[in-house]
Amino acid sequence: MDYFDTIILGAGAAGLFCAGSIIENNSTHADHKVLVIDHARAAGEKIRISGGGRCNFTNLATSHDRFLSQNPRFCASALAGFSARGFVDMVDRAGIAWHEKTLGQLFCDESARQIIDMLLHRMRGAQLWLETAINAVTHDGKCFLVTTSKGVLRAARVVVATGGKSIPKMGATGFGYELARQFGLRVIEPRAGLVPLTFAEQDLDKCRPLAGVAVQAVVSHGHGRSATRFRDGLLFTHRGVSGPAILQISSFWQPGEEITVDLAPDHDLKTLLREQRGQGGRIAVSTALGRHLPSRLAEAIADEMGLKEKRLADQTNSRLDQLAERVNAWRLRPVGSEGWRTAEVTLGGVDCRDLNARDMQARQQPGLYFIGEVVDVTGWLGGYNFQWAWASAHAAAKSIAAA
Repeated sequence: MDYFDTIILGAGAAGLFCAGSIIENNSTHADHKVLVIDHARAAGEKIRISGGGRCNFTNLATSHDRFLSQNPRFCASALAGFSARGFVDMVDRAGIAWHEKTLGQLFCDESARQIIDMLLHRMRGAQLWLETAINAVTHDGKCFLVTTSKGVLRAARVVVATGGKSIPKMGATGFGYELARQFGLRVIEPRAGLVPLTFAEQDLDKCRPLAGVAVQAVVSHGHGRSATRFRDGLLFTHRGVSGPAILQISSFWQPGEEITVDLAPDHDLKTLLREQRGQGGRIAVSTALGRHLPSRLAEAIADEMGLKEKRLADQTNSRLDQLAERVNAWRLRPVGSEGWRTAEVTLGGVDCRDLNARDMQARQQPGLYFIGEVVDVTGWLGGYNFQWAWASAHAAAKSIAAA
């Protein structure tokens, strides 16, 4: 029966980085045996497809308040221990060219494959077993027993980096949550995050003709000072709405709740429509709206409000105010989301109350670690979730290397 000092379950961002960090920090224990296991045919597949194939590998604005969790401050320790700048330095040393796209989001100039290659190079000295099923993990009182399709392995430590349930076509499963429960850890019920939202059938009749129309929008959830707002692109689809602003708000939205959308955040339509009426009121309402919105969207809103063939000059202040509110404060109640099929991340996961924030180790089972997406820590869109993968993996690796 083969023995390893550390077995890492999952060859995604967190698992690969953890292996490399153990090797890098283990110069005094060169004989420390590390194994990474994954059922996939290739390592780092979510890295490969991320950022349109260029990998949004971190965000310079990373701080604990950019993450959702039942324990909002849990991630602060790991993020402080390995910053976005720390990963950028690593990328620079690897000679990978990068650029900042917007809002602190960093991407490779060329290919996400460069990040995967960097991580694989960094973990030289560790073993990587791909296309290997993990059937069971137990503890016999002395060490962990990991049952795989290649046999039973023994390990002093096991790191669970199996990810969440997002993108099942890439092999995502709930194995990490089952394992956590098996060892007595609590799990916050997982749900899809950073995901397009869908409409009920009666709303889709209005939405389908707009599929493909994109605008800059401010999307809000909640009310008053406690409201959460994101300004970014919004895209109409055949099923509802998508785009970065919608993906962001989806992590805060719950079924049955409303969201509010400002489709023209740089324009006060209440004032502008009245001014346009005074200056050239003979124009059609849809034409007036088309000065501030894409024409297809302007026509659709005018039609929805019963103003398709109406002139701006014929509208009362009250009617114009209603039209302005439809644009600047569109209230909608999505019926659901597109679910795991298109979700970029998983909300929920292993309860942070059962993990040590300094090293990601299970409080009730020494030697068992949970890192990355499997944990109840979910970042905003824009490189934050990769930074959580690097930081949580670093925290676990530092503890393992020092043991």
